[in-house]
Amino acid sequence: MAPPLRYDNHTGHELRHSRRSVLAGALAIGALGVAGCSRVATASATSGGELLDRIRAQGVVRLGIAGEIPFGYIDRNGHLTGEAPELAKAVFKRLGVDRVQPVPTEFGSLIPGLNSQQFDVVAAGMYVTPERCQQVIFADPDYQMLDSFVVPKGNPKGLRDFKDALAKKARCATGTGYAQIQHAVEAGYRQDDLVIVPDQVAGLSAVETGRVDFFAGTAVTVRQVAAGSGKAEAVKPFVPIVGGKPHIEGGAFAFRPTETRLRDAFNVELHRLKKSGELARILRPFGFTRAEMTDLTAKELCRG
Repeated sequence: MAPPLRYDNHTGHELRHSRRSVLAGALAIGALGVAGCSRVATASATSGGELLDRIRAQGVVRLGIAGEIPFGYIDRNGHLTGEAPELAKAVFKRLGVDRVQPVPTEFGSLIPGLNSQQFDVVAAGMYVTPERCQQVIFADPDYQMLDSFVVPKGNPKGLRDFKDALAKKARCATGTGYAQIQHAVEAGYRQDDLVIVPDQVAGLSAVETGRVDFFAGTAVTVRQVAAGSGKAEAVKPFVPIVGGKPHIEGGAFAFRPTETRLRDAFNVELHRLKKSGELARILRPFGFTRAEMTDLTAKELCRG
């Protein structure tokens, strides 16, 4: 994670925090930096951008985050964490930038905020889609993702995927702006019949209270939220169908279109981390497994 569709994309006890509480913590940490400098330097389109030089000189890069576990959030101790911020810390340190600073916003405001220069890079596990590729440039994906459902314990309806759920007239919930909105519609659900909830915690509650038969989200999100419940479980991950074809999503860092130097430098370090196995080590604490590692490229995903 409401037309037009936005693609969203998501240890332990921290999962009980709602997106609202997470954002509140992030605002407390990020307020000083945002107030002190609400705009960044304009990039030079002819040279591939000047942002890499600027953040090296200042020693800090500002990350747009959306308060989504496990992708990028502020934990209960007030620390910035999540798969994207932790990866950002590793990559930017290799690029000569020692500090990362969170700038929290709603998921739907990440691209507008990036392009209006409120922060330097989107670090929120954002899915790479052809529509988004018209607005920003992406690094290559740092993970790939399948879908899954949160269902009541024992999976009483035997739900396996969206087509199966539709055939069994199962009531579906998913998150605001989640890719699973489109995936459900592609399977035959009417968008008006979907229950749209703020986040995965609300989705779990909807399942536990019987308001819906399942909550649809990414496999990592669903695994983690179900693990904290005594009343619900996760189904086996599955590949959604988009445009009549199996479709695997990939999440990546996003940059302003003029900042190709920074994006390219980021990609170089990202691929080194992939090759060494360090990327898998960084992402593992946030529920990512070997199945989520990927060789997909932004170019492939931008083509659709």
